[in-house]
Amino acid sequence: MRKYLLFSAIMVAAVVYLSACSQASGTQAAPPPPSLPVLPISNSAATTYLEYSANIEGKTNVEIRPQVSGYLDKIFVEEGAYVTAGQPLFKINDRPYDEQVNNAQANVLAAKANMEKAAIEVNRLTPLVENKVISDVQLKAAQAAYDAAKAQVAQAQAAGSNAGINLGYTLLKAPVSGFIGRIPFKVGALVGKGEAQPLTVLSDVKEVYAYFGMSESDFLKFTSQYPGKTINEKIKALPPVELQLADKSIYSAKGKIELMEGQFDRNIGAIVFRATFPNTEGLLRSGITGRVRIPQGSNGLIPVPQTSTFDIQDKIFVYSVGDSNKVTSKMLHIVSKTTNYYLVDKGVQPGEKIVFAGMDRLQDGAVIQPQVLSADSVLKTLPL
Repeated sequence: MRKYLLFSAIMVAAVVYLSACSQASGTQAAPPPPSLPVLPISNSAATTYLEYSANIEGKTNVEIRPQVSGYLDKIFVEEGAYVTAGQPLFKINDRPYDEQVNNAQANVLAAKANMEKAAIEVNRLTPLVENKVISDVQLKAAQAAYDAAKAQVAQAQAAGSNAGINLGYTLLKAPVSGFIGRIPFKVGALVGKGEAQPLTVLSDVKEVYAYFGMSESDFLKFTSQYPGKTINEKIKALPPVELQLADKSIYSAKGKIELMEGQFDRNIGAIVFRATFPNTEGLLRSGITGRVRIPQGSNGLIPVPQTSTFDIQDKIFVYSVGDSNKVTSKMLHIVSKTTNYYLVDKGVQPGEKIVFAGMDRLQDGAVIQPQVLSADSVLKTLPL
């Protein structure tokens, strides 16, 4: 009997304990809402850029080609070297052309001797004709021979001059100052006018041209956006442009758009513009690529940090903080963007607060504990 009473008491105690635990778990307090940074947004003036792929060329690109044929005797420069106008570049073997000059000079001397002989004959016959000793027919024949000899002198002198020019062509000099390109020929190579490749290309890169194409739609926007009655006036109204290099860095000097082709290129579906950039330090070389960036002012748009957004099916959203600190997802209409911000005109309003970070833990209707950030502090870490 005692054992039965003891067992009953234990069971009652167990039931009471389990009941108490159940009540305790049912009344456990809910976790507090997450504390997340919140950013007030407002209208702000920002600079955006229209970017176009560009090819860089030197202001002057001169192909150095031989004007005479022969074996390449000397190369005075190295690839990539900077040369000044008039500096020797290549030397073609000049012995055949030197002999041509000597031969032409000898021909000139012989022609002059024949001319002097003809002049002597004219002088001898002249008094005889005047005294009517002989017929004037002989004098006329002698005069014709003199004229022919005189023409032969001029012809020989022209041949000599041409031989001298060819001799001068054996030494090739830099027509402009600039940088030497690749040299595909070596000493001893036979070169001449018929070669497909030039000896080298000399690039004057004190200034460079950045050529870029603008599509038809962009061109129409350009013509409507900038003041001026003519295209040239509109080009003059363009602000200085930037050049972004292949490593994403911005070239230190700004350029100016100066020229546009007269018609669209059907092959690329664009019209080609040219921007000129100074290159006093020689950093830019012909053949490199980059992106021309045309600045545009954007007033009245709302900058939204790209880090505060998330995308669903190629659409960009933010979480807006409303009454009772509940968040609601809103889709943005993006007009343009800078390096760190989307510029929007629809989706959010000035004065609205958005979740700055931690969106991956949220869903519509969630309650947060906002930690309001200052716009100035954000701009220090994410410049506009």
